[in-house]
Amino acid sequence: MTSTSTATTDGPPGHTPETEADPARAKKERIGRYVAMVLLPFLMVGMMITGYLATMHAPTPHDMPIAVAGPAPQAEQFADALAAENPSAVDVRVVATDADARQLVLDREVAGSVVLSDPGEGSATVYTATAAGASQVGTVTGLLAPEVVGQGLTLQTEDLAPLPDNDSAGLTAMFMTTALMLAGYMPLSLMLSNSPELLRFRRFVPILAGWSALIAGLVWLVAGPVLGAVEGNTAVILGISWLAVFAVGSVQLFLTRILGPMAVLAGMLFLMVLGVPASNMGMSVHTMPSFYTTLHSFLPTPATGEALRSVLYFGGDGVGTHLTVLVVGTLLALAATLGIDALKRRRNPDAGTPEVTMQSLTAGPRPASNRIRYATLAFFPLGMVVMMISFMLGAMYQPAPQDMPVAVVAANAEQAEQAVGGLDRSMPGLFDLHASDSVDAARAQVEDRTVVAAYVLPSAENPSATLITNEAAGVSQKQVVERVFGQIATGQQVPMSGETVASLDAGDTMGTVSLYVAMGWIMAGFMIVIVASSAAPMVMGLRKLLPVIAGWAVFMSVVVWLIAGPLVGAVDGHFLPLVGAGIVAIVATALFTTVFVRLLGLLAVLPVVAILMFLGVPASGGALSIYMEPAVFRFLHDVLPMPAAVESVRSILYFGGDAVGSHLITFAIWGVISLLCVVVIERVRPLPAAEPVQAPAPDDAAVEVAARI
Repeated sequence: MTSTSTATTDGPPGHTPETEADPARAKKERIGRYVAMVLLPFLMVGMMITGYLATMHAPTPHDMPIAVAGPAPQAEQFADALAAENPSAVDVRVVATDADARQLVLDREVAGSVVLSDPGEGSATVYTATAAGASQVGTVTGLLAPEVVGQGLTLQTEDLAPLPDNDSAGLTAMFMTTALMLAGYMPLSLMLSNSPELLRFRRFVPILAGWSALIAGLVWLVAGPVLGAVEGNTAVILGISWLAVFAVGSVQLFLTRILGPMAVLAGMLFLMVLGVPASNMGMSVHTMPSFYTTLHSFLPTPATGEALRSVLYFGGDGVGTHLTVLVVGTLLALAATLGIDALKRRRNPDAGTPEVTMQSLTAGPRPASNRIRYATLAFFPLGMVVMMISFMLGAMYQPAPQDMPVAVVAANAEQAEQAVGGLDRSMPGLFDLHASDSVDAARAQVEDRTVVAAYVLPSAENPSATLITNEAAGVSQKQVVERVFGQIATGQQVPMSGETVASLDAGDTMGTVSLYVAMGWIMAGFMIVIVASSAAPMVMGLRKLLPVIAGWAVFMSVVVWLIAGPLVGAVDGHFLPLVGAGIVAIVATALFTTVFVRLLGLLAVLPVVAILMFLGVPASGGALSIYMEPAVFRFLHDVLPMPAAVESVRSILYFGGDAVGSHLITFAIWGVISLLCVVVIERVRPLPAAEPVQAPAPDDAAVEVAARI
């Protein structure tokens, strides 16, 4: 193998003998750069949003394994009735004993089980395991409870594996897995573009081993000692984490050998777009299309997540199967890479290291020192991993209501104030209670999202309590107030009825469509600038960039609507308001990204993604109520672009666009301030007059695509 050689010239940036001597080649390269600028962010955003919306906008059980035990004739009849009532939703098996039913749940071979008592007792116990998936428990209960009650049996439930107090949402394994996957596939395309000499097999494998150890230690450090979401099992968790990063890096090395810079798209597809839904971490894999069950058996994301879950919650039971997937994948990938390398050497014995196509990750020139260059190369993915697990896990691993606003309604103001005082003393810090003597006024507050819910005390006219909620404003906060105030009503020995002022659509049963649409807008905004800064730096001058951003915003806003609407069926109509809001969001986000790109180069990804995604998603309220997260996210909810995007979509879909105006103002502020900053930067640090030759990771592939077109 020959050492890497970086092409240098004596002329200005963009001046090469090849481009002078071959105008046709220069034109082809320019076309390739434009293709890369549009194609890559389009594919990344399109894949991510399509994959997530298609699988998680309205999860429905498919062949969910359920065990039934009890007296033989009764168990068989119950199983047949359950299968007949839910023909495609359940896969029912009859087992001999209560112990068998319990063990199958603990082994995660079934999602839940029901054990029927002797006919004279007239009861049935439903066994679940929250540690195997909190969302799965709700689905199982929803399938079994109606059948139990319908047969005149008394329903009892038992959680065989509850989540620990330090990880009450059960999200630790999911976020750790996501961080490990990110660390495994992200660095290789950067290496190929900036320091391809590091990808030689004998050099890369020890580097990957050390990198895997570093990432494993950091992920454990944040999740364990820093946040307290992980307790014990240190050596095993470090070992699983090391193996996960090493396995993913080994597979990505093979993909890089055969796909070149485009391997990053393959990694994103299999690890994130397909891997996250198939992981069984956030939502049960049995609520997704059936092929995800197959993907769950061999993709590294599910294998890593399930291995961590086995250790964290089930004493390590079943971990061997998942580790085998990672080990086999590693060995096959390394062997295939060696085979590819041998074949290439046979075909071209004099081939050297691939050409450097990204001279620097910063806005400055390529560092003269290899140590500085390698340190910068490592800092990029390291920063992404640390920020992702710190911000995302730190915000959501232990959700609990904190000052959640709720109206308490009574017949008169004095009675309402007394009720508020009593509830405050019994639940200090959980809710921010507001006294009211008008049901209509409280209902209006729930509808305009001023309060999360309204608890209407019993009166002479209505002897039962009423809880008014807003499902479309957030499923998680609705579930919390229903549980807590249901317990309060039980303690007061009064029945409680429910009223919802705005229900979710059939295509948005989890209430997450607004989040995924908003993610499409925000990702489209920052991806176009990040890619253009390297693939097509000739458009980064403000006069050229503004039309590019405007055209891209219109195009991608329509694309996101097409994905969410006609393609997936998560959104019905609302074309003009959604596309209009999307255009504003994409433009504002792109201008904000431009500020950092002009100052930091590719390293701009770190602050941009941290602000827009890692802080923006928890602060958006799209996945979890901001009143169940640390208080800082309530402040961020009012100022960041992602919350403005989520609330804009939510307002358009469910509330007639009542709050869109204020959120458009948020985008306008971000966009105008960013534009002014770019104007100043252009005056202080103008772009070079000539076009730089540096290309991004995907340039070579983009040129090939353009040539074929």
